[in-house]
Amino acid sequence: MIALIDYGAGNLTSVKKALAATGADVLVPQQPGDLAEAQGIIVPGVGHFGATRKLQGDWTDAILARIGEGRPLLGICLGMQWLFEGSDEATDCPGLGVLAGRCRRFSGVDAAGRSLKVPHVGWNSLALTRDAAVVAHVAQGSQVYFTHSFVAPVTADTVAVTEHGEPFAAIVERGLVSGVQFHPEKSGDVGLTILRNFVRSVQAVV
Repeated sequence: MIALIDYGAGNLTSVKKALAATGADVLVPQQPGDLAEAQGIIVPGVGHFGATRKLQGDWTDAILARIGEGRPLLGICLGMQWLFEGSDEATDCPGLGVLAGRCRRFSGVDAAGRSLKVPHVGWNSLALTRDAAVVAHVAQGSQVYFTHSFVAPVTADTVAVTEHGEPFAAIVERGLVSGVQFHPEKSGDVGLTILRNFVRSVQAVV
């Protein structure tokens, strides 16, 4: 069973539908204690980083406890940014802190000083930087769908980079914790492959 966390930061319907296509059983927990039986956790989300305040306290404690037990965690879009220490979008709101660094807003200009549209919305390619379970069977240059204004830093945990005037972390993975800045549920076969990879990681530790 995979727990899909609902903290009011987006419609879960499309994520649930995509997970159903992978054959996964999905639970939307109503309280932190419901995570006790989850074999894996997905934190999705869109919008403002401040929405993650609803995860502070008991939810964060429960999620960290499950990670400590070796249960895989996937963050999607805002959910990936939450894996880091925090974001300049809401400086008083801490992230989960399992990945080092802070998220920041796009600069809005390219290397030549030309203005770029922010938020970054649409399809863009993945430049894979290292092997990782989350990108098994994902080809170099695969196109995925983004919609965001803030980005995570490129660090040793980065698995794939995308550019929108500047490079940013598109996929991250450290141990059984992974994240994608794009929306796999809106990214066709590539997105489904990544979700299947996560489901396989859950099955491998059950």
